[in-house]
Amino acid sequence: MSEPIQPFPLVKEGDKNHPIDTLQYLLRAHGAAIVVDGIFGVRTDTAVRAFQTSRHLTVDGLVGAHTWSALLIQVSRGSTGDAVRGVQEEFQYRNLSGDPGKGVQVDGIFGPLTDAAVRGFQRALGLAVDGIVGPLTWRALISGMLSF
Repeated sequence: MSEPIQPFPLVKEGDKNHPIDTLQYLLRAHGAAIVVDGIFGVRTDTAVRAFQTSRHLTVDGLVGAHTWSALLIQVSRGSTGDAVRGVQEEFQYRNLSGDPGKGVQVDGIFGPLTDAAVRGFQRALGLAVDGIVGPLTWRALISGMLSF
């Protein structure tokens, strides 16, 4: 591994862009009725606090290591839904073409292209190449590793 896996970023109300879309997808995967817009606004803050309450975490609206870890949902080939959209959003974030029509599409279906992207990402970081987005792969994605 060329560099250690970076820690989860600390995000809060007022933050925008990466990794807020992924946060919103993960909150939706846990039942929050919020729009994925990349803006950590009042509705996202309310959803974070409700999630923190439901998991007996410190209820402060801050999304740090403990909240991120509780939000993670392991996904792999054949998985569907908002957690998969979160993974796919991470690969769109890394899409250097500037064309959202290229690369992994955010469709919520963990198919062959998402699987190949995950395996390539794992290989590039020196992680176990298993195509499973578990805690370490999630943390590397969310922390922005291999983004330019």
